[in-house]
Amino acid sequence: EKAESKFDNIKSDFILKKIFNVVRRKKSFQIMKYNKKLQKRLNLSINDYKDYSQLIEIELKINDNKYGKFINIPDEEMKYYHIYFDNSKEEIKSDYLKYNEKIKSIKIIISHQVKSFKELFYWCHCITSIIFKKFYRINITDMSYMFSHCLSLEELYLTNFKTNNVTNMSYMFDVCSSLKKLNLSRFNTENVTNISNMFYKCSSLIILDLSNFNTRKITDMSGLFSNCSSLIEINLSNFNTNNVNDMREMFCNCSSLKELNISNFNTYNVSDMSLMFSGCSLLKELNLSNFITYDLIYIAGMFSGCSKLKELNLSNLITDNVIDMHEMFSGCTSLKELNLSNFNTKNVNKMSKMFFGCSSLKELNIPNFDTKKLTDISEEIFAYCPNELKTKIFNSFKIPNKI
Repeated sequence: EKAESKFDNIKSDFILKKIFNVVRRKKSFQIMKYNKKLQKRLNLSINDYKDYSQLIEIELKINDNKYGKFINIPDEEMKYYHIYFDNSKEEIKSDYLKYNEKIKSIKIIISHQVKSFKELFYWCHCITSIIFKKFYRINITDMSYMFSHCLSLEELYLTNFKTNNVTNMSYMFDVCSSLKKLNLSRFNTENVTNISNMFYKCSSLIILDLSNFNTRKITDMSGLFSNCSSLIEINLSNFNTNNVNDMREMFCNCSSLKELNISNFNTYNVSDMSLMFSGCSLLKELNLSNFITYDLIYIAGMFSGCSKLKELNLSNLITDNVIDMHEMFSGCTSLKELNLSNFNTKNVNKMSKMFFGCSSLKELNIPNFDTKKLTDISEEIFAYCPNELKTKIFNSFKIPNKI
């Protein structure tokens, strides 16, 4: 048979000998997915294959005359697990790592044209170090969730990473809460379209330089830095946002960020900016004069919790299509004046708590506020604002007193 003859060739015999040497050193050896001919050849046990602590080989089966898809060989001192990927599989996952608390560090050599790394190390919460040593003939397109929830990961060496063909990097480093630094200087992102939540809850990251990122094709940046609570510096100087349509929660809860330069952002196609800067409690100023928003629909909570923000220029913000503004400035306790004379609210149906807790607000210019479509008009839009402001607003503009 073809499969049988394949095992007789020199290359597959070499792999078998390497595995056999490991088997001789270890008392137990399990295979999750196995081939009957291979089992007979090595006389391996497949009993209790869920004993992940002893797992050495994850998958080794014959498929279309190809061999050795996922071989996991520990070194002599069991300090590192060397993972070798070979031909014939488009997607590889390492679920066994989630349950093995002995594995702390991994060295990886990629040597075949796997197309997806999606969820490769997902929830591998005990691993502290991952090193990608070599890449060969790589055609990977999906890296979403690749390191997601690697809660203990402190070191990640990606200098040899090949990302030329990747289109999806969403949630890639999601909840890598122990990661303090990340070098992505060699990342090629020219074909990436989705980086949503890429660094979500990387709560130990302090500085992030993405100046080399080519974002020309990206359409989704939602939650990109959300909950990066230790981040004090982000370099987005070369970000091209011409095709981006979703920026919701992009900087949400970046509570250590004192300054943010996004003067290069093009927001023509963005439809959702809800919670975009919510919880950026140390930001004192924010230049959004370049924000021109023809397609904007959602801006709920956009600046909520920006408690140190003293002024805002929203003169170019076009709100003709916006339907949700609830809690937009909620908790902006340092804002003293706000000019929203350009705001068109004819389609807005939610404004609840829009200025909630703006306790320092003395001047508010809203001459074009139309509240006819509001469905939540009973909510206190100006709750905890100065009484003088409320009186002035109700006397000057056509806004129902029940607000």
